[in-house]
Amino acid sequence: MREIVLDTETTGFDPEAGDKLVEIGAVELLNHLPTGKVYHQYIDPQRDMPEGAFQVHGLSREFLSDKPVFKDIAQAFLDFIGDSQLVIHNASFDMKFLNHELRGAGRPIIPMARATDTLAIARVKYPGAQNSLDALCRRFGVDNSARTKHGALLDSEILAEVYLELVGGRQPDLTLSPQSVAAGPAPIPSRKVGPRPAPLPLRITEDEAQAHIEFIAKLGDASIWAQRAKP
Repeated sequence: MREIVLDTETTGFDPEAGDKLVEIGAVELLNHLPTGKVYHQYIDPQRDMPEGAFQVHGLSREFLSDKPVFKDIAQAFLDFIGDSQLVIHNASFDMKFLNHELRGAGRPIIPMARATDTLAIARVKYPGAQNSLDALCRRFGVDNSARTKHGALLDSEILAEVYLELVGGRQPDLTLSPQSVAAGPAPIPSRKVGPRPAPLPLRITEDEAQAHIEFIAKLGDASIWAQRAKP
């Protein structure tokens, strides 16, 4: 099973109001294990960078001015994600921006059904708790010390570790599903044990066997060994 853990950075909160994507980072998982394949792209938003957004991710208008615009990287992005499920923290936010940009570039949008929202998973598992990415890192002991500012690729790598913990740790396929718990343990097949086709050979020498017989004789007829030796 192939999954893509994904994160974006933007100029703000609302693409309909003119906010744009400025960075995409993605990490490939295969059967819940990172493959080492990643996608990372800075994007020229062709607009100013609000101070609030700059404080979050540190990407200035000057830094982004020589980067490609989204329509020029859209196909490479779509090629990387393929038809895989996307794993995103607060998926509605990132999907809103991705689909706005894809639509503007004349590309097909990504159905929301293809997004697995780790924020929604965390809220079900830990209702009432803080479930930001940083909070989940603290909960699971995931090292996020390098996360001084938001960065799409770094956040994707961190989210991949958090996601594996959310779905059951490093070996998620070994966790019990509700169905298997309800069904109870699988029955153990019965097995008939018959006599050996040939007796096992003695593991003692003839001298040892004779010494044992002589020792039992010294104990007298009332000893348990003597009683067991009788036919």
